[in-house]
Amino acid sequence: MPARAGAPRRRRASPLEKSDLRLESDLLALVEAETGGDPEGRAKYTRSSLRTLAKRLGRGCAMTVGRLLEAHDYSLKTNIKRLIGKVHPQRDRQYRFIQRLKRRFVRHGQPVISVDAKKSELIGDFKNAGRRYCRTADVVNTYDFPSEAQCRATPYGVYDQAANHALVSVGTHAVTAELAVSAIRRWWVQVGQRRYPHAHHLLIEADAGGFNGYRPRLWKRALQQLANDTDLAITVCHYPSGASKWNPIEHRLFSQISRNWAGHPLRTLPIMLGFIRGTTTTTGLAVEAVLDTADYQKGIQVTPQEMAALNIRRRRLCPDLNYTIRPNKPGNS
Repeated sequence: MPARAGAPRRRRASPLEKSDLRLESDLLALVEAETGGDPEGRAKYTRSSLRTLAKRLGRGCAMTVGRLLEAHDYSLKTNIKRLIGKVHPQRDRQYRFIQRLKRRFVRHGQPVISVDAKKSELIGDFKNAGRRYCRTADVVNTYDFPSEAQCRATPYGVYDQAANHALVSVGTHAVTAELAVSAIRRWWVQVGQRRYPHAHHLLIEADAGGFNGYRPRLWKRALQQLANDTDLAITVCHYPSGASKWNPIEHRLFSQISRNWAGHPLRTLPIMLGFIRGTTTTTGLAVEAVLDTADYQKGIQVTPQEMAALNIRRRRLCPDLNYTIRPNKPGNS
């Protein structure tokens, strides 16, 4: 139970407090020995629960102890996700560069997509976070044992911000860079080439980490094959570490999917696909979903010779985060 620095708040005393004038002082003396954290800062907390403190105090109940502690700025708190670790030195410049490049692509009628993988989900009778209005709560497994799941499904999204449209490929086997590029290829074949018939250049926004991050060699090799097959130049811009929430797919697609299936157990793959397809927003978001049952191999090694054969050109600004892969054909370099 953390405490906030500051003067105690005024409150109405309970009958027990009025009859036992030493109750509050005895509790504070007990809490002082139970307090951890920074003694001069705001990060202080008690090690024991209210019930344990009441038992050690020898009188009163947990509710009384809670009221007394609240008067001295103790209250229940949860962890706050705010620390992002080491900040990339070019983070702001990289963000502004991505926005300028996106505007340029849109102005010239070239496609811009945002890609990422959503958290893997166990398919079966498992609890799904969130609540929903219903007459009777769904009964699910007590424990989330993967061995009791039909499979583990990973949605990989390709989101076109200009069209407010997404194609989500749900993989059921290994999650690799080949799964990611396969989803991008599927989007291009099914949606992109019809929507952008005169496209010759594709811009991809992606996170810096994971299997579609700037480090994996397999990601770049698979993109080279996609560029060769589609005759598209593919520019990739990665958001720096700690800035992945800037990626539009996070708040424009994945958060909406999570909200749509909140509190609904994902018992089967058709149920999962249905919730993804049924995700809409007031701004007109449209989502397609397909099942990808291909068994992508893990641990594929890309040799230095294969990397040297890539037709890749890096930008001067953050060369690891910004690069263009062109079709590997004579005259392209």
